[in-house]
Amino acid sequence: MRTTSLTSAFALITVAALGLTACDSGGGADDAAPAAAENAEIPTTDVVSAVTKDPSAAGLLPADVRKSGSLKIAVSVGGSPPNSTYLPDGKTIVGQDIDFANAVGKVLGIELDQEVASFEAILPALDSGKYDLGTGNFGVTDERRKTIDFVTYINDGQGFAVRKDSDLKKVTDLKQLCGLNVATGAGTTFEATLEQNKGICEKAGKKAYDVKTYSESSAVWSSLQQGRSDVVMSTINGLRYAVAQQEGLKFLNEFHRLDVGFAFKKGTPLAPAFRAAVNKLIANGTYGKILKKWGTTPSAVDTSRISPPEIKD
Repeated sequence: MRTTSLTSAFALITVAALGLTACDSGGGADDAAPAAAENAEIPTTDVVSAVTKDPSAAGLLPADVRKSGSLKIAVSVGGSPPNSTYLPDGKTIVGQDIDFANAVGKVLGIELDQEVASFEAILPALDSGKYDLGTGNFGVTDERRKTIDFVTYINDGQGFAVRKDSDLKKVTDLKQLCGLNVATGAGTTFEATLEQNKGICEKAGKKAYDVKTYSESSAVWSSLQQGRSDVVMSTINGLRYAVAQQEGLKFLNEFHRLDVGFAFKKGTPLAPAFRAAVNKLIANGTYGKILKKWGTTPSAVDTSRISPPEIKD
């Protein structure tokens, strides 16, 4: 669920991933990424420009926001579709999260001024007031809800991918990872899940798995392709896309579903307006068009919610 500007679609597809950012904390960040699929394309269909302002939703915004007409949004970039990434110009940011943000801005009649930030830096920066909101495929967890408010717009979650020669067929219990090297993104729910459960291997009399965290998605996939890692834990949608673009890899299975939402400082007065805007997009059909564009229709939600409890499998 991160910030390095990639200057070609070719490079983007190569680093396909979850929405991860820029430095390797486990070795190998500068290694070459695996070869990309030459015919891979980033969707560019315009599904947002026709969206119009909804007075009832806009009326829920605080008066000062209605007056200024803008909010500052932090965007995590550096992964691949469906997560936020760059077009070949190296400047234009696209992705499912971006389409949702832009569409919500139109419903509310405001500008969302984008600033690229690393995934792991966005949530702390919300509390300091540096940004009004953040987007980057942020999963809604009970731990995060203690300090962050969320407005949900899709349901994604955690999954696994491996090389095709791996003996792993499906991961239903983290004990199956014992003794393996597991690659994931720094500051993500995946890292938190892995670290919190490390003790299960010792309790089972097995060697602990080793968590290798990376801030850049290219490093995650290089570590898997080059054998430094045995398995990748990432977003369900990101993994499915990534393995479709890289030879020799396979998606294993969904492990844990999570709601995903825009992130705000705890106690934000912005949440009711954003929830109303997402629900307006669901009602007018724009929501479905965005999901279809990015191939994530199975991640649809029936309604947007404010900081719902974490989904328990």
